[in-house]
Amino acid sequence: MIRHHPEDELIVDFATGALGEGPALVVATHAAMCGSCRARVALVEAVGGLMLEDLEGEPVSAGLLDETLAMLDEGEDAATVAAPVAATDDREQVPEPLLRYIGRGLSHLVWRRVPGFPAIEEARLPIAAGVKAVLMRLKSGAVVPEHSHRGNEYSVVLAGGFCDGATSYGRGDFLARDPSHTHRPAADNDGDCLCLIVLDAPLRLTGALGMIVNPFLRI
Repeated sequence: MIRHHPEDELIVDFATGALGEGPALVVATHAAMCGSCRARVALVEAVGGLMLEDLEGEPVSAGLLDETLAMLDEGEDAATVAAPVAATDDREQVPEPLLRYIGRGLSHLVWRRVPGFPAIEEARLPIAAGVKAVLMRLKSGAVVPEHSHRGNEYSVVLAGGFCDGATSYGRGDFLARDPSHTHRPAADNDGDCLCLIVLDAPLRLTGALGMIVNPFLRI
């Protein structure tokens, strides 16, 4: 059962196209697993459609239709050379919005161990500059180093679960953190945890380790 969802402001920004690619990917991935949030998005889109209907029309150029059709033809050509989607086995863990970011599948991604933490691996995803998007895999019981944030962090659980303080998160749950938060997530003990995480600024590790590592952290 999904218990943690995006705030209304994020849903509105997502539905109106105001979110950047990274946060929008996390919200879309959550919504693909969450019927109630899909309904929230649909409601905002419906309200927006009604508002547009109330606006007075504006005249357009005579060649607009031909220009639009030409753009659609170009889109079809690009689609024919798109990268192959993920293997069928991955579709159980990877919702549709995320599939095009993982290429041939989870096993073909470049997984790297987080230095100093052998039970934590991450695979970076291709996304707009200035944002970091990763799939993070935590072994059963693994603990993420305590950290705060220089910006915003958006996460959704794809498999397994973790605890953040006294709160538990499982498949489909959404989590957002900003510079006011300091936390130390820990994977559940009954299996590995896989999350999609998007950052718009580097983390800030706490304690003595942070004093050494923080100057080198980048997006």
